[in-house]
Amino acid sequence: MDLASAARHLSRPFTLASAEDCARLPIAAHGLIGDGFTAALVGVDGAIDWLCLPRFDSPSVFARILDRRGGELAVRPAGFPFDSVQAYDPDTNVLETLFRCDGGAVRVTDSMPWTDDPRASIHEVHRRVDCLDGATELEIVFDPRFDYGREVPRIELGEHGVVAEGTRGERLALAVSQRLAWQRLADGGVRATLTLRPGVLLWCTLSWGRAGLDHVDAHRPFEHLRATRRSWRAWASRIEYDGPWRHLVLRSALALKLLMFAPTGAVVAAPTTSLPEWPGGGRNWDYRFTWARDAAMAVRAANLLGFRAEARDFYHFLRDAVHADIGLELMYTIDGRPVPEEQELLHLAGHLGSAPVRIGNGARDQVQLDTTGAVVDAAHLFERFGGILTMGAWHKLAGVITRAERRWREPDHGIWEPRQGMRHNVHSKLMNWLAMDRGAQLAGSFGRVDLQERWAACAAEIHADICARGTDPDGRHFVSVYGELRPDAALLLLPLHGFLPDDDPRLVATRQWVQRELGAGPYLYRYRDDDGVGGPEGAFILSGFWLAECLALQGELDQAREVFAAHADAANHVGLLSEELDPQGGALLGNFPQAFSHLGLINAALRIDLALRLRDEGSSRSPHLIGSLPRRT
Repeated sequence: MDLASAARHLSRPFTLASAEDCARLPIAAHGLIGDGFTAALVGVDGAIDWLCLPRFDSPSVFARILDRRGGELAVRPAGFPFDSVQAYDPDTNVLETLFRCDGGAVRVTDSMPWTDDPRASIHEVHRRVDCLDGATELEIVFDPRFDYGREVPRIELGEHGVVAEGTRGERLALAVSQRLAWQRLADGGVRATLTLRPGVLLWCTLSWGRAGLDHVDAHRPFEHLRATRRSWRAWASRIEYDGPWRHLVLRSALALKLLMFAPTGAVVAAPTTSLPEWPGGGRNWDYRFTWARDAAMAVRAANLLGFRAEARDFYHFLRDAVHADIGLELMYTIDGRPVPEEQELLHLAGHLGSAPVRIGNGARDQVQLDTTGAVVDAAHLFERFGGILTMGAWHKLAGVITRAERRWREPDHGIWEPRQGMRHNVHSKLMNWLAMDRGAQLAGSFGRVDLQERWAACAAEIHADICARGTDPDGRHFVSVYGELRPDAALLLLPLHGFLPDDDPRLVATRQWVQRELGAGPYLYRYRDDDGVGGPEGAFILSGFWLAECLALQGELDQAREVFAAHADAANHVGLLSEELDPQGGALLGNFPQAFSHLGLINAALRIDLALRLRDEGSSRSPHLIGSLPRRT
């Protein structure tokens, strides 16, 4: 996708013909804003229809994306139809939505004040509304529903706006820069209309926890907007990638920064819960937590892009979350605590009727033995990029690696979190090999020759075990589970982690087999097995980026670029990716935006770019990214 097509991609209009269109917006019809503590989805209809305050994992205050009764804060034309175009202000996470209707044109600029300093957060959403042409009648709807829509708060009308109060002391205030005649809605919330003409600005400021309402001095939010733009542009200027996909890589980096909880460095898998992996299905999970393997991937990507502080913070979160006695958990809350038990919210219908809506995550109790490899690899990368491992961190890692040394022969649930039991997953064995291999090198750095030799020997044992038991009966290619002829997209990580030389025929055959059995055009499903959950799902976007990387490593550069372009082009109108997509219609599916998918885009772009440069230089070197380990011979 070149720059011209990217520009067209980011400016395609949406037409909203009725209130029903607004209530049934698809997942992709949203942008994201945030402040390092939480994030809000902003629909192309002008509604904030998902926001948890004051943190990512707090109960929602707006959740219309999951149910009409979930609540919203909307600023939009009062009549239908109208067209909407949405785009980010370049190099920022400031979102602009342009509405065109018979009366004229109006622009809404949405942001959450941000300076990359968690101590400066004020937990506000600022909405700047200005008329560009004509006289446009607007409506403002303030309809918060606290505790995931379980509570309709009491709303007080004031001279400068409205305040919603909950039974547990929650307060959400909407201050506006003009006096409005508010009308109460029948089922809760309030609505006001006004006519805006060119040269007149309207500011709407949403504040969490405020005791009252003050007059909105237009100077204050405007200075916040200027400072926020300036801060985002200063942050974006640090990127060290200048390849052909810089615009895509930077947008992914900006999206990932929005998913980072600033006080701890944790990265949520996604800022949403229960957006379905298939419309009307039950594969609806809460992703507002940190998976250890996600953060480990983030350490690599951030270092490769030059965002050293983020890589450090990602690593430090992992380091601090690991308990010396308990070891490593599969997932954590954004402040490093255990993830809550899974609950179903039966009062919510789910996005487009996709029930149940869940909070918490039942996979927290699974056995996933692959996680250790990701965490040890992150520590190894942290050190290779100039970080310093403390003795305390080393002792924690040594304990984690020792536990993996004892347990690698056991079955586990695996990376995809099925709910039908445990198997001997090849990917989990691979990641235990990675833990031993990287752990041995770290042990050498700390002078522990005994552990270096022991873990290197264990790595060799695991390697031999995978090669002997993790292939099809003829030994031509690897399989997902010992003794079972089943494909799995996670097998594409064998070449990416340097398990064998790039041109090893078993790796090439594995990639071809996975592509043939799980492919849908350029896209890939994770697997096609019964995982105990039931119901269909979409193609997995991260798997497609893994495929692009494998193709680049194996010299299939034209195909690698085609696969990469197909997945990059699957991003929505503002460059955001969800977890999955429908290979037939291209609809984005699953929680949104998804950290995994954007990490996959970054790694694939840099891998393919390096492969192209090496080819043009006539080099015989393998296209492994800076900071990757020497290849095994």
